[in-house]
Amino acid sequence: MKDALVATLIEEYSAVEAFASVLTLETKALTAVSPLEQLPAIVEKKTELIGVLARLEAARDAQLAELGFPAGWSGMELAASADPRIETQWKLLQKAADRARRVNTNNGELIRVRMDYNQRALTALQVNVPRKPSLYGPDGRVPAHSGL
Repeated sequence: MKDALVATLIEEYSAVEAFASVLTLETKALTAVSPLEQLPAIVEKKTELIGVLARLEAARDAQLAELGFPAGWSGMELAASADPRIETQWKLLQKAADRARRVNTNNGELIRVRMDYNQRALTALQVNVPRKPSLYGPDGRVPAHSGL
């Protein structure tokens, strides 16, 4: 069973590294002049990898339970302290996840800055044009000040 957990950790590490690579592509797209052509494929790949990661996390938790450990972080810490192979893979996975988290946080900031810039550009482009008086009022009649 420990071999299965090690194998899952290796697979999870590969998936996190793939996710981090997609996040790096996202960073490049977000800093491009026109990211719209690239972003849909990136979002699709991210969504696919999130599904893979969720499946692997569930498998890891099930394997921890079979070994008598609790699910999640605490169970992995206990399993890692009991087996050096698990500890090695767990540390690699944590480092990869930290890298992906940093890139993802950076991308979130890039998105926020781009949205802020777009909002300011829209505000600057909106001209306060005086409204033309309506030909008809709310009651369907021609207002006295319309000049008709």
